Amino acid sequence: MNPHALPQPRLGPHPEHPRHRAGGRPPHTPLRPMWACRACGQPWPCTEARLLLKAEFATRLPSLSIYLAGLLYEAMHDLYHLNPHDGPGPRELFDRFVAWGPYRRPALEPQE
Repeated sequence: MNPHALPQPRLGPHPEHPRHRAGGRPPHTPLRPMWACRACGQPWPCTEARLLLKAEFATRLPSLSIYLAGLLYEAMHDLYHLNPHDGPGPRELFDRFVAWGPYRRPALEPQE
């Protein structure tokens, strides 16, 4: 087994959304295993992907949350195997993949 080989994608959800394409440009979907946007190179989901995902799943918000949670799981696996020592932590990945989505909890009020 080659220790420098890239991790193989697993059987989680395939990152195929958002499906919107502009002309001949690549879609704002993730490039695995780095989880960078194919279109702009930013960490995925980039700002454009977030807007497109919210529009695409506007009538199916629970599905968007489930999709993002599945991709978070896949990204944690890929990114940890690429760089186990100083890659993004669980909280950073949760904020990146899930926290911006449709079901955010309001901040807790401090108790007196």
